[in-house]
Amino acid sequence: MRTRLLPLLIVLLAAVLLALGIPLAVSVAGAQQQKVVVDRIDDTARFAALAQYVTDSPTTSRSADTDERLQTLSRELTSYYDVYGIRAGVFYRTDTPMAHAPAQWFLPQEGELRDAFEEALLSRRSHDPQQVWPWQRGRLVVASPVIRDGDVVAVVVTDSPTGMMRSRILHGWLTIVAGESAAMLLAVGAALRLTGWVLRPVRVLDATTHDIATGRLKSRVAAAGGPPELRRLARSFNEMADNVEDVLEQQRAFVADASHQLRNPLSALLLRIELLALELPEDNEEIASVRTEGKRLASVLDDLLDLALAEHAEADLGIVDIGALTADRVASWTPVADAAGVRLVGDCPPVTAWADPVALSSALDAVIDNALKFTPDGELVEVRVASEGGTSTIVVSDLGPGLTDDELARVGDRFWRSAHHQNIKGSGLGLSICRALLAAGGGSIDYGHHEPHGLTVTVTVPRTAPVPATAT
Repeated sequence: MRTRLLPLLIVLLAAVLLALGIPLAVSVAGAQQQKVVVDRIDDTARFAALAQYVTDSPTTSRSADTDERLQTLSRELTSYYDVYGIRAGVFYRTDTPMAHAPAQWFLPQEGELRDAFEEALLSRRSHDPQQVWPWQRGRLVVASPVIRDGDVVAVVVTDSPTGMMRSRILHGWLTIVAGESAAMLLAVGAALRLTGWVLRPVRVLDATTHDIATGRLKSRVAAAGGPPELRRLARSFNEMADNVEDVLEQQRAFVADASHQLRNPLSALLLRIELLALELPEDNEEIASVRTEGKRLASVLDDLLDLALAEHAEADLGIVDIGALTADRVASWTPVADAAGVRLVGDCPPVTAWADPVALSSALDAVIDNALKFTPDGELVEVRVASEGGTSTIVVSDLGPGLTDDELARVGDRFWRSAHHQNIKGSGLGLSICRALLAAGGGSIDYGHHEPHGLTVTVTVPRTAPVPATAT
């Protein structure tokens, strides 16, 4: 969930920062250009004041004072160009220059300079130039009229390079980017802490749910940390788990008590049947059928009691050499396999795991017994021990008839038996007992197809001690 929630928060934060940063960047660029334009307006106004009393026309005779003002204007324009690199000039209405710098610069016949000049001839300052961006190499043109006796006698034009202005805009943008990057890093850090704070109870709840689903019913959620809603959910989950555990405990107690209470009258009933059989012919089919059903009922009661005890008992976990343990169980079942005409082989290298040896032995007995029962005469049952990563596995494969996909989904359920194997002896509780024994120690059992035919049962046990339920 964190991998989905965190990118969403980051995208939202980035969108907010962009929504704030883009207008700010545009504002910085506009402010820098406006500052340059105001400076150029001040400069053109100063030059216009100097040019105001030079002369009305280039053909008009000049006095000594006029020539001195013209020289002063020319020196100012030349100095202005030399210092700032800004081309500037004063042009009569006929485009004839009054004074200009550099000397080779003249008013063009078209373009932005010409448009600004024509605008100023109408006794209006030229419009503000278009915004210049850092990636553009444009120039800023500002024109102001020279007015004498209410008439426009000339126009002052400045043509400014924009390199320094674009550098200042870019520097301002870099500052904004740096600030927003720092804000983004802080926001991501805050989002990490926030999502961790919000999702930590969810992760704990998920882990606890898995523990309960795998048989560790004592697991509970620590109702601390996270939003109040999740803390309430944790408390509600614990209450639900307590109720479920109580119901299951009552169910186990009922099954155990019922099995125990039924065994005594059943034993008495079987004894009376045996006594009655003494009075009847030995080949009486009815008494043989009653005797078989009675023994089957006793087997079911024994398995029910074993299942109740397996689900209730605490596992005595420790480091176990499951290779040696499996080899011992294979050796114990070999006579049974030989009697059934089935070849039972084992590949059991030394492999350690964290398990209850008694429970694991009982589970292996149930699995091997099941494989031998369903494997035809002359076929093979193979037991292999291996380890990978943090788990060790015991794989029991047979060459029996196997199960369909639908049957694989149900194998291990209580009292379930395949419709094709109802004639084979069993109560349908053996694999359920096996699963309960393994779950108590953090293990599991899985079923699959075995090629070309048959069933593969995989018993998995951890190689490290499981985390205690109270740590959740």
